[in-house]
Amino acid sequence: MLGDALLIALYAAAGAAAAGLVGTAALRLLRNRSVTLSLAVVAAVTVAAMLAGTLLVSWAMLLSEHDLWVVTTVCAMAALVSLAVALVLGRGVVRGSRALAEAARALGDDGRFTPPATAPTAELAELSRELAATSARLTASRERERALESSRRELVAWISHDLRTPLAGLQAMAEALEDGVVADPRVYHTRIRTEVERMGTMVGDLFELSRIQAGVLCLSPTRMSVYDLVGDAIAGADALAREHGVRLVGDGVERVPVEVDGREMSRVLANLLVNAIRRTPADGTVAVSARRRDAGVVLSVTDGCGGIPAEDLPRVFDTGWRGTDARTPPAGAGLGLAIVRGIVEAHQGRAAVRNVPGGCRFEVHLPAAG
Repeated sequence: MLGDALLIALYAAAGAAAAGLVGTAALRLLRNRSVTLSLAVVAAVTVAAMLAGTLLVSWAMLLSEHDLWVVTTVCAMAALVSLAVALVLGRGVVRGSRALAEAARALGDDGRFTPPATAPTAELAELSRELAATSARLTASRERERALESSRRELVAWISHDLRTPLAGLQAMAEALEDGVVADPRVYHTRIRTEVERMGTMVGDLFELSRIQAGVLCLSPTRMSVYDLVGDAIAGADALAREHGVRLVGDGVERVPVEVDGREMSRVLANLLVNAIRRTPADGTVAVSARRRDAGVVLSVTDGCGGIPAEDLPRVFDTGWRGTDARTPPAGAGLGLAIVRGIVEAHQGRAAVRNVPGGCRFEVHLPAAG
């Protein structure tokens, strides 16, 4: 009895293997053809393997012609049904693939991807979702690129204007000194030095911004207290505040440790303080605070500028932005706040701005030292 079962298994395996080899060869020949044909081959191989094994076992067991005809008829009906189901499934997969290909072609043409309404398989549905996510990322990237290009054009226009004016003044003063028509040359020397320093600062800002945007800003973080950081920044900006008649105060500066690059973070606070002092009217107040919040530290600079228009708030940290009322020197080239954001983000933080009664508040969010 065990020998008969083993013999039946061997005959069935031999028939199925033969059908499988033929099917594998057919799939290799049709590997670049429609998936419908591949599914049809798979269905045919399944039925053929069953039929071949059955015929070999029937031959070995010497079944009657009637029994062999019954088995063959059953296998033939199974083959027809299997082929019909494979063709229906294949046509559905082909339609879904073609619809997905058309949508992907539109993504390449105009950058927009509209996924097909339905997908015949889970794999095609997953591919459609990935293409939709890729389309969304590409759209966001193109928007950022357009915004950056607009900022660059605006920056070039403003810097060209800012450089043209002092250069014309320097040329006029140099010609006057050369012609000897100046009563007190020291006055012109002072003006020339002031203009050269301002243009040097502008070039330095451009260099710093280029390093930030290129991702080559090297930081050397050390552990320090924000109390010392803010104290040094206030001391450095005190002369400018007195020149503009602005009160500069430290409002609630806590001794919270942070791990930052002291030189770069000092530049952040200096840029924010200079920006706040220049836009605060005389007898106004610029307040600096530093407080622990959640798992980080928030440094804030509050000025008395009267507030920023709501439509300009999203653009405050853009390269070259100076607002509608700051088109001429000494407003600067519109690089200070862009540098602030770049340095803060390099420290894994973020910069923000919001309006408060009488002015606006610039905030720098930094992670606290462990």
